[in-house]
Amino acid sequence: MNGNSKLPHILVVGGAGYIGSHMVQRLGQAGCRVTTLDNLSNGHRNAVLYGELVQGDVADRQLLDDLLTQHRFDAVMHFASLIQVGESVQHPAKYYQNNLGHTLQLLDAMRAAGVARFIFSSTAATFGEPLYSPIDELHPQRPINPYGRSKWMVEQVLPDYEAAYGLRSMCLRYFNAAGADPEGRLGERHEPETHLIPLALQAAAGQRAHMSVFGRDYDTPDGTCIRDYIHVSDLCEAHWLALQHLLAGGGSRCYNLGNGQGFSVQQVLDTVQRVTGRSVPVQDAPRRSGDPARLVADATRAQQELGWVQRYPRLHDMVQHAWQWQQRSSNSTL
Repeated sequence: MNGNSKLPHILVVGGAGYIGSHMVQRLGQAGCRVTTLDNLSNGHRNAVLYGELVQGDVADRQLLDDLLTQHRFDAVMHFASLIQVGESVQHPAKYYQNNLGHTLQLLDAMRAAGVARFIFSSTAATFGEPLYSPIDELHPQRPINPYGRSKWMVEQVLPDYEAAYGLRSMCLRYFNAAGADPEGRLGERHEPETHLIPLALQAAAGQRAHMSVFGRDYDTPDGTCIRDYIHVSDLCEAHWLALQHLLAGGGSRCYNLGNGQGFSVQQVLDTVQRVTGRSVPVQDAPRRSGDPARLVADATRAQQELGWVQRYPRLHDMVQHAWQWQQRSSNSTL
């Protein structure tokens, strides 16, 4: 903790983006001091609802040194990654430089400033093609694209940094973050949008002509892919518990964060139609290379060790909150 305050001071890197901004809100509501570092390339200034926003890039080592020395943070949460799988295949250098290289620079700046607690936003893409489902933490990690490999490489670095420098970390592997702030203050704003639920909602709202369903011939009950969707607020609650673990002196851990249930693409479309009362125009397309039939998390370890309990496990709630946000943002100047 800070010597002049009982409240922890947290640096949230990438705190103006989708998940990062919800985390800043969670920290602010808990009474923490929060500083956000974001270059706003994918984030939004008005999404940072608490604390100070420093507009800058994690690639700027001088900025990192100045920021970390000035504030003496109790922990750093890192959300500033590039996340598009297809782009990572086309431009691997961009992904390795940002997701691995810039993270190493952040870790070295933390080490120089004596900040020894780190929460890392990882991904289920580190597992690659699933050998079994649901996927627990013992599942082999065999990433099949540069995005997944760039995150996996950071995961390999962190134990070495702990052994040599005492840097304790929590690696949190997301499956599919979904939904929005239940109060409607924050939501998902990607450009371009690649996530299924907002794409379906945009199609229902007439903001796009149709959405594509990639494959209806999978070995699943309705033929479409099954994925694990976790409410963004529940995701942030897991980060909050991970932070408490580190602040209390707990050791480094890795956790899979998912709902534990699988929902098919068709189930998502049906839920969007029920929530919105509108049809979703769909265009069927061939399977995409590398898309497994089923990706579902086993989050038992996080539940048992962190005491993590999901408040919004229902797909209906995730879609409802995302729809509320989309309606609000469409009717405002956000």
